[in-house]
Amino acid sequence: MKMEPDHLLDQPTGTMERVMAKIGFDPEARKPSVFTMESPIPKQGNDRTHLAHTDRLTVFLNVYSPNDGENLLHTHTNEDHCFIVLQGAAEFVGPNDEKTMVRKHQGIMLPRNCLYTFFAANDEPLVMIRVGAVVDPSKSPYGRVLKDGSPLIGNSKENNAVPCVFEPGAVFR
Repeated sequence: MKMEPDHLLDQPTGTMERVMAKIGFDPEARKPSVFTMESPIPKQGNDRTHLAHTDRLTVFLNVYSPNDGENLLHTHTNEDHCFIVLQGAAEFVGPNDEKTMVRKHQGIMLPRNCLYTFFAANDEPLVMIRVGAVVDPSKSPYGRVLKDGSPLIGNSKENNAVPCVFEPGAVFR
């Protein structure tokens, strides 16, 4: 299990894009991959753990400290994705301040160009699986844009991101 967060502030790319660039992908590798859903739990901020991927699909385990979340309202223009709550609850908020509570063992599908944000909805850490499917494989699926179309890096100060600090001994398994 990793000991340091992948979610680092003020990097030139977002966490998932940076992690995937390190891992790489062999398009000829047509084999199943088994993964374990395990991650340290943060007492501050959030983090992502790569679980599996293909050239079209990514699976991450996302962990959030209580009351943390995705910060500013945004969308992904080249990715359909969903979140499935494994622990805690998440309140998703849309562009007109519409709210949807997603609890343990529930999920939410977010088609590309769907504006949203969310946060951990109680005093418990939030743990979710994030599955994303790229629409146009010639473009990055990881870009996020604000309502006005301007780009935003998820782990930036402009997105109100804070450093991830793991709670000693706290692990999701």
